[in-house]
Amino acid sequence: MKKLLHLDLGHQEYIPTWDFQLAVQAKIIQEKRAEQKENRLEDVLLFVEHPHVYTLGKSGDAGNLLASEDFLKAVNATYVPIDRGGDITYHGPGQLVGYPILDLHRHFTDLHKYLRFLEEVMISVCADYGFEAGRKEKLTGVWVGEEKICALGVKASRWVTIHGFALNMNTNLDYFNYIVPCGITGKGVTSLQKLLGHLVDEQEVKERVLAHFSRLFEVEIEAIRKSELEKRIL
Repeated sequence: MKKLLHLDLGHQEYIPTWDFQLAVQAKIIQEKRAEQKENRLEDVLLFVEHPHVYTLGKSGDAGNLLASEDFLKAVNATYVPIDRGGDITYHGPGQLVGYPILDLHRHFTDLHKYLRFLEEVMISVCADYGFEAGRKEKLTGVWVGEEKICALGVKASRWVTIHGFALNMNTNLDYFNYIVPCGITGKGVTSLQKLLGHLVDEQEVKERVLAHFSRLFEVEIEAIRKSELEKRIL
C-alpha cells in the first residue's frame, strides 16, 4: 500500500503555509524529474487552521469580496489572491483546511476524478455524523441541502497537487457574509456545529477525515513532525 505522510500544522498564517506547500511540491517534482527510484518523498497531507483570511482563485472575481480593506482590518481578516482554481472562499478558526500534496501518477492522472475523491471523503465524514451530504452539478464542493459545508480548490504542476479542501467544523459562519462564497449566489453555508446544534470534537473530525482519505486513496497514513519533513525537502 502507498504511504501518505501526515502533518498537522496547528494554527498557521496562510502565506507561510502556502510557501511550505510549494516547497514540498517542488521536492516531489524534483525527484520525479530525476527519475529517482530510492528514498523518494512520499505524498503529503497537511492539516492547518488559519486565522481569518479570504483567498481568491486565479479565475475568480474580486468583486465577490464584499468588504473594504478597512472593514477587513476591523474584523481581523486578510485577503490573498492565489493560484488555485475556483473563486473566493474564507478560512478561519474552527475550520479544517487540508492540503494534499499528491503525485497523481501514483494514483490516477485525472483532476476531475481527484476532486470527486476529495468530495467523497467529506461526504463520508458527514455520513458519520448522520447527515446526507452530496454534490451539485457544475458546483465543486460538498453540500448539505442548499448549504455548502466543504469548499474545494486545487492546482497541479506535473500532476503534483497543492491547495485542497476547507471543511467547516466549528466555524464562525458570519465571516461568509462578507463574500459571495465561491462566487455562487443564492446558496448558503453550514458547518458540523450548525447541523449538530453543538460544538464538534475537532480532533475526532480530523481522525475521520484521515480514515476516509486512507480508504478512498488506498494509502497508509504515517504521522511526521514538521522538522522531519523540512529535512526531507531541503
